[in-house]
Amino acid sequence: MKRIAFLLLVAMTTIIAGCGNNSANGENGDSVDSIKLIAAHNQTSTENPYQDGLVKFKEVAEEESDGAIEVEVHAGTIGTSESELVEKLQTGGADVVLVSPGFMTQTGIKEVDLFALPYLFSSYDHWENVVDGEIGQQVAEIINEKSNNDFKIVGYWTAGVRHYYGKKPLQSMDDLKGLTLRTQTSGVVANYWKQTGAVPTSVAWGELYQGLQQGVVDSAENAYPYFVQQNHHTTENGKYITETGHDYTTRLLLVNGNTFDSYSDEQKEIILKAAEESVQAEREALYTQEEEYKQKALDDGAEVNEIDRQPFIDLAKPIQDEAAKEMGAEDLLQQIREME
Repeated sequence: MKRIAFLLLVAMTTIIAGCGNNSANGENGDSVDSIKLIAAHNQTSTENPYQDGLVKFKEVAEEESDGAIEVEVHAGTIGTSESELVEKLQTGGADVVLVSPGFMTQTGIKEVDLFALPYLFSSYDHWENVVDGEIGQQVAEIINEKSNNDFKIVGYWTAGVRHYYGKKPLQSMDDLKGLTLRTQTSGVVANYWKQTGAVPTSVAWGELYQGLQQGVVDSAENAYPYFVQQNHHTTENGKYITETGHDYTTRLLLVNGNTFDSYSDEQKEIILKAAEESVQAEREALYTQEEEYKQKALDDGAEVNEIDRQPFIDLAKPIQDEAAKEMGAEDLLQQIREME
């Protein structure tokens, strides 16, 4: 498995002692205060890589604390939207949640949207080197500072590499002209797809299968484990998959920084170890599922084709430049490009 540097964990280990009513002995014989953590993602399928990651988090936290830290994992049961999960994180209804950079920008932290720029990353190796290194640490610090410690990143997960799928295959960018595309309808992502000639259209994820089946939308874009699990590839408007590879996605594993700071040193150490191992588990599950679900799509009769990505990449670069300038992240963008 690829090496996970995870430098940001070092920056997060603020030493503030907490207290608790009950305790148990951890693996090293230290006393660990008893706490219960609610960990949640918004996907309803337990076959999802998110579930693998949070289950690993649970296993490590409970094992390392000898059961003093209990973790309850929720797969879409306390919120199927990121806004619900973040609200619960802020109000104490959840302790560990997963969100996308695009959602975080809605909180006013625009720099994090850097990771959502189309064609920012050229491979998983490129993506891992960025998020697991100094740039990932810088972004984590920005989010923590600008959220007044409400949000603390304890891991970078991925939701796979996103591709186009629709009612016809793409042979060139011209084939997108006039097609309705289920994607973000505002921000830099929407702007990019508009410039390809597509028409960004809003359809709720839970309604997208029906929308593709009934012709409400011509096409969509997502990663194999997500749209194949939902059987989008079996619809007339989802059966043609073109591997555009426009987004090596980033997802943020968050805790409430203020709550985290109230934990004991032992609790913090265990939670950070659990987060680190969850990162590896989630990525391994995702990388495996990408191949598995691509094959499932083919077995089910979907058609997959490759495309010359260079015109798409060329279109993305000035959009990246403009967005980075607006968010004050020009230096970070340049560093990411140099790491390719």
